[in-house]
Amino acid sequence: MKTIVKIAELRKNFGHEQALKGIQFEIKSGEIFGLLGPSGSGKTTTIKLLTGELDPTSGSLEVLGYSSEMFGRTEYLEKLGILSDKSALYERLTVADNLELYRKLYNTDKEKVDEVLEAVGLLDQKNKRVSKLSKGMKQRILLCKAVLHAPPLLLLDEPTSALDPNTRERIHEMLLKLKESGTTILLTTHDMDEATLLCDNVAFLHGGIIKETGSPEDLRNKYKRNVVHIKYASGLIKTIENSSENFNQIQEALFDQNLIEMHTDFPSLGEVFKNVTGKELI
Repeated sequence: MKTIVKIAELRKNFGHEQALKGIQFEIKSGEIFGLLGPSGSGKTTTIKLLTGELDPTSGSLEVLGYSSEMFGRTEYLEKLGILSDKSALYERLTVADNLELYRKLYNTDKEKVDEVLEAVGLLDQKNKRVSKLSKGMKQRILLCKAVLHAPPLLLLDEPTSALDPNTRERIHEMLLKLKESGTTILLTTHDMDEATLLCDNVAFLHGGIIKETGSPEDLRNKYKRNVVHIKYASGLIKTIENSSENFNQIQEALFDQNLIEMHTDFPSLGEVFKNVTGKELI
């Protein structure tokens, strides 16, 4: 697979504060890569470095064959779709007028406006003024704006933060369809359930340092414990090491009429993050 994003020993300082402390990772063509961590971990700083909004203190960035010195070029920016905390719409214009402005800017086909609106379930809202839309609808329109010109790389900074479950599901469906079409996506989030659902690979970013990388499934397997959790009707929960020495005890529990639930330890991605960093993801 072709490497789309390559970051090596990337550092970013703001005065005496080190926001990024030598991170490195790669993103392959057509994958969804999750940069995961709590607020203040360095996720947004990384996005701003990739868009050229910030310059690195040291280290190297290469995106779509462009080095960071070339990130200001129009030809580079045209290859990106960006959704960040600075993304905005013209509130007094209609949905269609907002997207038409960007369609003309990128010289894409006129049909693309209806196409992206249909993808997020807002085609029937195209003639509504943006100021009349809910926050969730506006977020979907911002995503439409980011993908309107069919960029090969999407940089999405917390695209579903604070959205309702239905809107979040709509956006998830759209991102998975974009992946199927070959779009590469860098997604920053602190929602580990979202990352488990969407991402092919993830990196745990904490305190400006990448603590762990891998696929969600591989990381969950790597940090699982060899134990069995047993829950009884009384509310009692037992945790027993899954070993031959405890075979009789586990078998006895299996046939106990008061047994409610029995399962091996398979941590969530959030639990793995806590295991790796020693911190809750908040």
